[in-house]
Amino acid sequence: MKNRTSKYIVSGLIVLAIFGFAFKLFTDPLSIITMFATIALVGALIYFLVTRLTSSGSGRQQQRAFQKAAKRSKKRFQTKDANASSKRSKIRSLASARNSKKKDASHLTVIDGKKGRKKNRASF
Repeated sequence: MKNRTSKYIVSGLIVLAIFGFAFKLFTDPLSIITMFATIALVGALIYFLVTRLTSSGSGRQQQRAFQKAAKRSKKRFQTKDANASSKRSKIRSLASARNSKKKDASHLTVIDGKKGRKKNRASF
């Protein structure tokens, strides 16, 4: 019951507000324009004051420092990305040159261990 009565009251207030707005619009449209301008001006003033008073100076400086560092790192990574393909081709050519030059080291020998014996798993 309580929900139904509040629904009727709110609906009635909205209908009365619409009728009042329409009546004011037809009888005195200049007052509606000045009312909206006043509301916008007061809202902008409140927004300006709240943003000025709540934001601390150190927070803004930290934000600026962060943005500056982000720009620097972005610039640094962009230059790396641009040269990455040319560096990769150089690396591949060097790797292929190393492979062709690679020789077996004659002074190194492989020591055969106890291949038949199983490892003791408990020691691991």
